[in-house]
Amino acid sequence: MAFTAGIDAGTQSLKVVLYDATARQVVATASEPLELTSSEDGSREQHPSAWVAAMHTCFARLDAGLRARVVALAVSGQQHGFVPADTEGNVLAPAKLWCDTSTTAECAQIMDAVGGAQRTIELAGNPILAGYTASKLPWTKTHRPEAYARLASILLPHDYLNFVLTGQRFCEYGDASGTGWLDVRTRTWSKDLLRATDPDRDLADCLPPIAAPDALFPIDPAIAAQLGLSPTVQVAVGGGDNMMAAIGTGCVEEGRLAMSLGTSGTLFAYSDTPVVDPQGAWAAFCSSTGGWLPLICTMNCTVATEQVAKLFGFSTRDGDAHLDATPPGADGLTMLPFLNGERTPDLPHGKGVLAGLDPTNFSPAHLYRAAMEGATYSLKYGYDAFVRAGMRFERIVLTGGGSHSAAWRQLVADVFGLPVDVPAQAEGAAFGAALQALWASARANGDDASIADIARTHVALDPARSATPDPARAAAYANAYQRFLHYLDAVAPLQRG
Repeated sequence: MAFTAGIDAGTQSLKVVLYDATARQVVATASEPLELTSSEDGSREQHPSAWVAAMHTCFARLDAGLRARVVALAVSGQQHGFVPADTEGNVLAPAKLWCDTSTTAECAQIMDAVGGAQRTIELAGNPILAGYTASKLPWTKTHRPEAYARLASILLPHDYLNFVLTGQRFCEYGDASGTGWLDVRTRTWSKDLLRATDPDRDLADCLPPIAAPDALFPIDPAIAAQLGLSPTVQVAVGGGDNMMAAIGTGCVEEGRLAMSLGTSGTLFAYSDTPVVDPQGAWAAFCSSTGGWLPLICTMNCTVATEQVAKLFGFSTRDGDAHLDATPPGADGLTMLPFLNGERTPDLPHGKGVLAGLDPTNFSPAHLYRAAMEGATYSLKYGYDAFVRAGMRFERIVLTGGGSHSAAWRQLVADVFGLPVDVPAQAEGAAFGAALQALWASARANGDDASIADIARTHVALDPARSATPDPARAAAYANAYQRFLHYLDAVAPLQRG
């Protein structure tokens, strides 16, 4: 029996899953943690060699007999990162990541060069926000001039792993739309924005060709041997982690709403047509399946709960007990969890804020609840923009590390007033990559099944982890959310400088 593999290179770890489509089950998984280098200027970096080493480690942990049965694989990667490479594909500097806010000034410089944020949206469908790839180029030109002078290829994290696997440089529409340069309406690079990023050179020469969503590339036999894979393995195009999570949660048809609770928080919905907001209230991304994926991103989600748990010396695995011991609204304690700056709301210089402390709520349990509530309210803030634009949804499909928490699942149901479902396969991005590989491989063999057909067949829900809104708690959270918005309005002017 043949398997497909999904590789997810995230911020905190790299994961590999092997999927048996015939049995409809994941047959093996492996994970390896990744280190993040942080600096006071907002820099957040990793060296791409760490991703490659983690990939080797993960495959080495899998049974050799299972690895030998893999026929196709795909890579999911954290969006917006910048891997500078020379003509030979050698990495010239550490990769600046999605959560890197050191290039905030460069975002404004690029947009000002074309006439401001409004004009940028007209050109590409999105403003250039903190963390987007485009802003990392002028920063590198200033701070790492030697690397910039040798720059021959602009690769995203998942593009780089595809290069390692195949020896070929290519990208795909979903991840490319997170650079800030892709006009999502036409799926073409914006010459104006590329010129605004660097008027002294044609950055288009550094961008890899964009591959079709169902394209396949042969694996490099040498890397196949190192990973214990067959030299006949085919590599699908993969995509950004949110795009792959969309596949892994079945969010490949209109009317579906998915939420990922990871280091960052995301909320996304599939569309057959571009969904651009004139004010840039959401990211107007392309999907990795031929459509579009309007998306809300917050930069502080599980990072906030993990920081509180670490501070008080307990594990997030024990966090639900703290939620159970405290009431909705945390007895008036409110956290704006903007520890890494924030994208939604758009506060790249934002800092975390605790408000409403008093002797009754100054406890580890209350602070943990406030962190979880604050991360959820930030997503609700973005969801409200979807609703104002006329989007309507009946359910939320939840994925990411936070989805393992029964308390968080119930919190989401109560705050959003929608039933919550959780896929049986917890690793949404890695599983989605395995399904994309399955789809591309099937099409290459003459099967005309759509990606929606694949998702309907293989994305199963776990009814034991579903949650439905509780009216009493929902009312309490509605009041607490208004308090969150009140503090946000008060603090935002101080954090926009």
